[in-house]
Amino acid sequence: SERSGRRSEWIAALALQLKGYRVLQRRFRAHGGEIDLIAQRGRVVAIIEVKRRKVIDDAVGAVTARARRRIERAADMFVARHPYLAECEWRYDIVAIAPWRLKHLRGAWRFGE
Repeated sequence: SERSGRRSEWIAALALQLKGYRVLQRRFRAHGGEIDLIAQRGRVVAIIEVKRRKVIDDAVGAVTARARRRIERAADMFVARHPYLAECEWRYDIVAIAPWRLKHLRGAWRFGE
């Protein structure tokens, strides 16, 4: 499961780079939360949760409200450690991966939802 997760994050990072994103951080850990990928394209910084399931919709649905809160707490810590990014637009994305499919949901949720 750990190896599958790392492989999924690698695939997601590669797909984002092909779309013009620059990966700033992988597996950022902070007290109470973790972010799979943090990527930037222009003035937009995307906090990205990567999920892999057999069905793409199941992967999207696997990002629960509790998981979103943990990701948001970690994002606050990341911004605190990188104040030069505070002026950027921030958004929360999901990269859902299923066999032979990848879906990038930009703005999958808003802070506090």
